[in-house]
This record gives sequence, structure tokens and C-alpha cells, in this order.
Amino acid sequence: MSWQNWAGTERVTPARVVAPATTDEVAAAVKTAVGDELPVRMIGSGHSFTGAAVAPGVQLVPDRLDGVHSVDRESGLVTIAAGIPLHRLNPILARHGLAMEILGDIDRQTVAGAISTGTHGSGAEFGSISTQVRGLELVLADGSVVECSATERPELFEAARVSFGALGVITKVTLQCVPLYALRAVDAAAPLEDVLDGVDDLVAANDHFEFFWFPHTTTSLTRRFQRLPGDTELRPMSRLTRTVDDRIVTNIGFEAMLRAGTRFPRLVPGITRFVTKAISARDFTDLAPNVFASERNVRFREGEYFVPRDALVPALRELKRWVDTHDEPVSFPFEVRFVRHDDIWLSPAYQRDSAVVAFHQYHRMPHERWFDVCEDVLGAAGGRPHWGKMHRLDASAMRERYPRFDDFVALRDHLDPAGVFANPYLDRVLGPAPEARR
Repeated sequence: MSWQNWAGTERVTPARVVAPATTDEVAAAVKTAVGDELPVRMIGSGHSFTGAAVAPGVQLVPDRLDGVHSVDRESGLVTIAAGIPLHRLNPILARHGLAMEILGDIDRQTVAGAISTGTHGSGAEFGSISTQVRGLELVLADGSVVECSATERPELFEAARVSFGALGVITKVTLQCVPLYALRAVDAAAPLEDVLDGVDDLVAANDHFEFFWFPHTTTSLTRRFQRLPGDTELRPMSRLTRTVDDRIVTNIGFEAMLRAGTRFPRLVPGITRFVTKAISARDFTDLAPNVFASERNVRFREGEYFVPRDALVPALRELKRWVDTHDEPVSFPFEVRFVRHDDIWLSPAYQRDSAVVAFHQYHRMPHERWFDVCEDVLGAAGGRPHWGKMHRLDASAMRERYPRFDDFVALRDHLDPAGVFANPYLDRVLGPAPEARR
């Protein structure tokens, strides 16, 4: 049976599909794959745009690795099976009075998939989801099971929190959760130039700040979140507003307009201006998981780069100049978010507070020229690509961007010299495993 990711950018027909329910079954599947001389990879929910999860050999499906092993409400430590999706985990945590410290704007990913690619939200004081990890259980290439944390196999822990499956199959994750909290969300349009001129103040004044900007317009859509206690009186978004904005305008209506724009590209600038005006201002308060995540049904291609904070505004202005002087029909917005630095070897935020610029294109429209321009500009600004988003870089380019790149590759070569967990994407971004080079 063939498999493809959500965006339709990657497809594969695995030699074998296995759905393990326990760590022991994962270990057995890895040992059997090695005996059959087949590579093996665990997929997530398919929300990576790259080939990180492609499994041409043995594809491990995480659907049955979905349990909660322990919850300590006092310490906030929660141990879960790696295959549970975030949208299922969040209500479980809430029933225990807990929540994840931060989430991204999509909650369909598995926990292991989210941390393995460095999934993040937005907030200058908050790191990626991987920074919430306090312990991991992995099955290594020889089928052995190991645990790692800051005190147990710390080198493996430092590397494995963002490792896109290169070091082993993650089977359990211990997360540091926080007391359940609410968010007040204020969504409003603002002139793009005002946002760019005042972006540092906007980031500093809000617990979480992000903004969207559709090329061909001069208006940005800002999102400001303030954290509130979990027992705050909630004022959730009305069902009518959610239906009109999140389903009719940004999903059903947007899809219909983009299909027309695919056929008649000259319509695209007008479409982006219409959508920018059609999305209403909103002010509501709800539990954090209900605010962070949004519904995304219109399929698109996406790339994303982490750039130094002081490089953001010049890079965006350069990209705007390019759009204004070329006839490229760019149908999807930039999304700009902010992430605190961390110490994870291959995290795009390694030792650097970052502004994160995501660029998109509707999946039916050509994206190559536009993505090349974005990568040129953001790469020249010192950007590092998100491991789960589309990019053109290889191992030699990654080595220049990550101070601990060679340390990571050396650890991968030690743990998996034969490339049991390799696939074409990993071979490109890390280089082949040593025994596979022969």
C-alpha cells in the first residue's frame, strides 16, 4: 500500500508495514528489518513537508503507540507513548489540570514527530516543543532499548530531542508540563510597515506574538496572546465567528478562490487582498490548546527558516521588494514567529534567539521559483531551515550552519553505522552512514 504525506510532496510504497503496540514490538520489528537487510523508519502523522518520514523499507506506523504511562500533577512530568497525537494528548492533560508550555498552530502531529523535527510556536521566552522534553526511550539500530535524559546518557539526550529519526525510534517521551492555563487572543490587522518598525516592542509586550503577511498587500494580520490562569472566566470564540472565519473564509472560500487563481494567475493579487480584508478582528479567551491550534484544510507547500532576530526586518523588506517588482503570483502568506534559543544540537534555534519565517504556496501552483528566492534571501541572512519543511540544502550546507553538526553525525555513525534508519532525505542532509558509503 502506498503512503503519502499531508501535503502530497512525498510518496512511497513500503516493502512492509508494521503497527507495533509496545516498545518490545518496535524492537522486534527493527531486528527483523535488519535481518532482512531493509531500512526501517517510524512515520508520524505525515505533517512534515520533507522526506524525513519516508520509509521505503519497513514502515512503522505509530497508531497503537498512543498510551499515557504516567502523570505526576505535582511535578508536571508526564510520560507518554510517542505515537499519541497532540490533539488527543491536550484534553488528557487538561483533565489532570496540566498543559504543554507551548504548542504550534497545528496539533495533528504525533508527539515524537513534533519533537523530532523541532516543531515550535511563537514567544520570545519560549523554546520549541523539544525543549519541554525531560526524557526519551529509544530503540537503537541493533534493537536494544535505551533511555536518556539530562543525567542518563546526556550526550544522546542533547542530540535526540531534534533528530528526525536518525538516532533511533522514539517510543516514549517524558514532557515537562505546566499548570493548565488560558490565553486571551487578540487578532487584528495592522499596516505591514508599522509592524516591521515596531516588531521588537510587539514581541516584548506580548507573551506570544506572531503575524501573517500576504504578498501583494501592505497589511499584516497580527496575533497577540496573553497567558492567564486556568480558572479564568473563558470567553471562547463564537461558533458563528469560527464558522465564518476558520471554515468559510480561510478554508472553503480560500480553496475555491485559489482554484480560480491556479487557472488565472492574474487573479492572485486580488485574492490575497480580499482574504486579508475578509478575516475579522477577534478578541476571545479560551484554554490554551483551543487558541494555539487552528484548522488547516487547504493544502499547500511550505518552507521555513530560522533567522537571527536582527535579520528579520531587512530580509522581509527585501522579499517584499522582490514581489513588488516581479510578476510571481504568491497566493499564501508569510507567517512570522519568534522562538527562544536552546542547546539542542540540531535545533534551528541552537544558541540563537530566532525569528522564524514560513513561506508557502498553494499546492496546485508552481512554487519552485518563489521558494528559491525565499531561500536565497533567508539563507543569506544566516537562516537555518526547519527540518520538516521544504528546503534544498544538503549536508555540506548544514555543516556551515550548525556548530554541533559533526558531533551529531559522529553520534549517528556510532549508533547506526549501517544506515538502518537512513532514507534519501537523511542521506542528503546528514550524508550517508559510514558502512553505506562503501
